[in-house]
Amino acid sequence: MSAEAGFSSTDAPAEARHDPRVGTDQLLALIDHTSAVVYMRDPDGRYMLVNREYERLFDVRRENIVGLTDHDLFPAGIADAFRANDLQAVRRGAPIQLEEIAPGDDGPHTYLTVKFPLMDASGAPYAVCGISTDITARKRAEERVSDLNAELEHRMLQRDAELESVTRQLDTIANAMSNDLRRPLLDLRDAAAELARLGLDPAARPALERIRAGVARMHALSEDLHTLLAVTQAPMRRTSVDLSAMAASIAAELPGRGVALDITPDLRANCDAPLTHLLLRQLLRNAWRFAAGRVQFTRERPGGPTVFVLRDDGPGFDPRLAGQLFEPFQKLHPPAPGTPEGSGIGLAIAQRAVQRHGGRIWADTGPGAAFRFTLAPQRRAAP
Repeated sequence: MSAEAGFSSTDAPAEARHDPRVGTDQLLALIDHTSAVVYMRDPDGRYMLVNREYERLFDVRRENIVGLTDHDLFPAGIADAFRANDLQAVRRGAPIQLEEIAPGDDGPHTYLTVKFPLMDASGAPYAVCGISTDITARKRAEERVSDLNAELEHRMLQRDAELESVTRQLDTIANAMSNDLRRPLLDLRDAAAELARLGLDPAARPALERIRAGVARMHALSEDLHTLLAVTQAPMRRTSVDLSAMAASIAAELPGRGVALDITPDLRANCDAPLTHLLLRQLLRNAWRFAAGRVQFTRERPGGPTVFVLRDDGPGFDPRLAGQLFEPFQKLHPPAPGTPEGSGIGLAIAQRAVQRHGGRIWADTGPGAAFRFTLAPQRRAAP
């Protein structure tokens, strides 16, 4: 008995080694009409039978391959692997499934192979049968997907690094503008007030008022830039927050315009209270600025995290420009008469507060404007 194989062709009875059933027309017809590679080798690794697919793939004739071994047909490393797998099937005494590599016209091909021993009447193995299916296309597709995923991950890491760098730069600019503008603005405000006390020529008063209004707008912009920076850097601590009570408290501080506020009771979320207060303040101020007479704060449950909705009955906005709403300094529509013009940063602050929570914010129009947001990550993208 061969020490390597665990069995030998000389140990099997002659009638088993040359079983007449192996070469029958019925068996050949069966294996020749399959797309898999089918082959049979004796205990010493010599070929006893191959099908037409084997002939086609490896450019051999079955009458010429009988008696040869894999070492006569393939490079040594590949032949050694085939032989080791044959012996593993024999030692196990049952079918095994594994992947094997064989040469092809366009490079190495991967085969999903099932190998099993054939036993004679005494239970001794007299052959190993293999059925191999070419899965190269699938493996190459998987490799391409893996490569694409790796490239995508690399690009995402690059983008995140670039975004982080840009965000740091913007935060630095915002911080400098916020702090450096305060002192000159306060000086201008105090100077305008002093001029008013001195009693100017009536003809100069309109110019003085424009100075004061400009200073007020610049001061509001400075404060909003400071707020945007704070939203980016503020630490987060989630607690259970009553959004209904928070919205009512914010609305009470807004200037009276005869706008009715309809708040659904008991709107709650697990969120960071200071950041959420900034979010609601910006959305309510925006809605208050454009509403004709009514603002509504409610929620929807389309599945997944709760979606909160703040809706006004104002003129709405051009839906083609919806993507610009949350960009800083974008003003797509003038406010209602008698209301101050915003700084153009409020909705950017709102978006940043939502993003810090891992949520999403988006807007719809017609009639009025509706701002929807979540304060928890969503499994599926919002419309």
